Amino acid sequence: MEIGPHFCAAPGRAICIGQAARFALAGIRVINGSIALIAPDVIIRRFDEETAADNAAVYGLRMFGVRTVVLGVDLMTLTGDSLRRALGQAVIIHGTDTATAALLGCSGRVKPRTAIPLTLISLTNTALAITAYFAACRDEK
Repeated sequence: MEIGPHFCAAPGRAICIGQAARFALAGIRVINGSIALIAPDVIIRRFDEETAADNAAVYGLRMFGVRTVVLGVDLMTLTGDSLRRALGQAVIIHGTDTATAALLGCSGRVKPRTAIPLTLISLTNTALAITAYFAACRDEK
């Protein structure tokens, strides 16, 4: 499926791909943040943990869930320098998430069947952030 001009306001294939990456990342953030905020037990179960026994995880997921939703909305609504700054921060955020997930798996703190998909998901988010960031920088020129 090719993204046509009806989706992409900016000319140029690279910029259009960057916009698609930006909106995909925004959607991922809004959905995952909403799940963390509203139903943190869904995420906790991914780690094979007992939801009722882990109040700290519920607190942390809700705290970061609301922030993740706000960051996702920013990617959908910001423009210009503010958008480029948010996308640059997204590269750092998702790159750190990727490294954390990989380290948790390598250290044995998270089972490989959990760590591998988490690392791949975070790596995908990092790739989307990098793609969107470079397209936004290219759009600036």
